[in-house]
Amino acid sequence: MQRPQLTSGALPFVGHLLDFVGKQDKLLQRGSAEHGDIFALNLMGQNVAVLTGAEAKKVFFKQTDKTLNMEEGYEFLAAIFGKVAFLADHATYMNHRPILHSLFSRERMTGYLDVMIEVVNEWLDGLGESGEIEISSAMVDLVKEVAGRSFLGKEINAQLGTDFWKAYDDLSKALDPVLPPHWPLPKFIRRDRAKKYVASILYPIVRERRSNPKDDPFQMLVEVRMKDGELPSEEIIVQLLMALLFAGHETTAGQAAWTIIQLAEHADYLDLVRAEVDGLLDEKPFDHTTLRGLNYVSMAVDETSRMRPSAETIMRTAEEDIIIGEVIIPKGWMVQTASAVDHFKEDVFTAPEKYDPLRFSRERAEQKHDAHAIVTFGGGLHKCAGMNFANTEMAVITAMLFHQYDVKLVTPETRIQRGLGSSRPSKTMIRYKRRDQ
Repeated sequence: MQRPQLTSGALPFVGHLLDFVGKQDKLLQRGSAEHGDIFALNLMGQNVAVLTGAEAKKVFFKQTDKTLNMEEGYEFLAAIFGKVAFLADHATYMNHRPILHSLFSRERMTGYLDVMIEVVNEWLDGLGESGEIEISSAMVDLVKEVAGRSFLGKEINAQLGTDFWKAYDDLSKALDPVLPPHWPLPKFIRRDRAKKYVASILYPIVRERRSNPKDDPFQMLVEVRMKDGELPSEEIIVQLLMALLFAGHETTAGQAAWTIIQLAEHADYLDLVRAEVDGLLDEKPFDHTTLRGLNYVSMAVDETSRMRPSAETIMRTAEEDIIIGEVIIPKGWMVQTASAVDHFKEDVFTAPEKYDPLRFSRERAEQKHDAHAIVTFGGGLHKCAGMNFANTEMAVITAMLFHQYDVKLVTPETRIQRGLGSSRPSKTMIRYKRRDQ
């Protein structure tokens, strides 16, 4: 048995940290090229085992909540939202699961779709006949509005104000899976200040609804019971709301922008998308039946999730030694996935560097070559509960935008903007003009 082999390029003290922050894809691809499906990184003295390939990923997802601890890997998120849902121990997570399931039930998704269509329509109406916008920042603002109206309702969301969402920017900038979250660094001080401010806004809202119920979707969140039959405390509801509003825009915004950018870059596939949306949206209002017919749009969203995932790694901690083939991962090591490797596996995806949404078509279905071919939304028991919400939102934005407007890229090249949190496209200007209907 041997430990995972260390990827080249580690520096004294910081190890691979600089590359992990700024060139994570190249770092992970280098590790894979040097050592195969399992290799190691060093992040400021913390050993990290990277698991890629079908067999290693199967162990990763199967052993979560067993030999792989999820809670410790996300302490940097718990520092923002508290020990709630998947940020807590397994028993607490299971107790909170009914709340998550109720939030993304089929009934709730029907209501969310109506909200998405309403918000996107308002955004498109505000664009006018023609103009230019920076698409990355536009998507951030748009998906914030969708998240706020979906989880809080239009009335409450309108009361939040710009300072509320500015506080979320400080939460985003504090995402850091490497440095201890309790260190007195400026970004962590701003994080704690922003967390306190957001909570001060949400607590009175929850308290008011507990005292004066209303017949709306937000009331369902306040009243849903946990697995043990108890109502969640105000603290749990506030923590879940903070996390929902964060997750509802932090990762989706980047992928929504990339979906638009990649379609604008690939005219041949955009023609297929446009023919599809024109055929559906010219004839009838947007509803769930329409959504199910957006096959080319859905494949474009999936291809962007493969090529440009906002969340590029999933983290765990080994609670005991883990053996995979001839490799032993020692207790105490961090363990992670690597979409930069797995989403570009040539034994799974044909010409993986090429933008080709048709790889997800029923005829080809390349993702079925590996049960965990796409790890953007996780896998196993902890697969993201909001995956359908995010995919639906991106499909709605894409379909409605390209149905109403011709879009051209002004910025010649868009880069992946990385940090310790979610990755996004660099600033990208697009020029739009309303289509003749």
